[in-house]
Amino acid sequence: MAENAPMPDTAAEPSRLNKRMAELGLCSRREADDWIAQGWVKVNGRVAEMGVKVLPADRIEVDRKAQNQQQQQVTILLHKPMGYVSGQAEDGHEPAVVLINPRTHWREDPSRNRFSPPQLRGLAPAGRLDIDSVGLLVLTQDGRVARQLIGEDSGIEKEYLVRVSYGPVAQNSQAAFPREELARLRHGLSLDGQPLKPARVDWQNPEQLRFILTEGKKRQIRRMCEQVGLKVVGLKRIRIGNVVLGNLPVGAWRYLGPHERF
Repeated sequence: MAENAPMPDTAAEPSRLNKRMAELGLCSRREADDWIAQGWVKVNGRVAEMGVKVLPADRIEVDRKAQNQQQQQVTILLHKPMGYVSGQAEDGHEPAVVLINPRTHWREDPSRNRFSPPQLRGLAPAGRLDIDSVGLLVLTQDGRVARQLIGEDSGIEKEYLVRVSYGPVAQNSQAAFPREELARLRHGLSLDGQPLKPARVDWQNPEQLRFILTEGKKRQIRRMCEQVGLKVVGLKRIRIGNVVLGNLPVGAWRYLGPHERF
């Protein structure tokens, strides 16, 4: 696979080859370093060395061996239950990746992929889901997917159903919750000293809100709700981009299909 060079830009600043390859969507920076070390990357027809810098006009070519390796990487969709952490084990709680095994593979997975132990190598969560939250969690070996979902410039929507209570109100929190506070949830709150991006927040029923976010700060929805007097009783992620949780059972997983795109 090769990247056709754009028109030269004399004002452009050179950047590291691994960064440029990630920006072009060819791979992650870590993958780029691996490919460069293997001698699989050429710049303007010459095998690239580690740490080399390139300009936008430079032509980058990648050996087919890298492409074949990349095609074998998997992305997995898990319906995470409560009690599992997204990433590394902590405080005695197991990471969600322990659920990826043949026994928990969804029987109705339309993918033709079959589980094999090498698929666990480098499999990492692309985004977090709190230990006390459930729903769609993406784990991937593919750096391109990770960058798309959690990269600095990612704007992928993430949709949640959030059951809440408001003060002493046991039922129909919607009726008691001030409209101006709902407006603040949509835009106007800050976390960690930084204003939050606009969110779409609407009532689904008297006790449940639907949140659609384009960012993912730590425990963001719970902390947003705290600021307006709401207590989160339950939180479930049902969509990331164009990929939905659907009928995937709790604790089960499936492969991202070849024609699915976030």
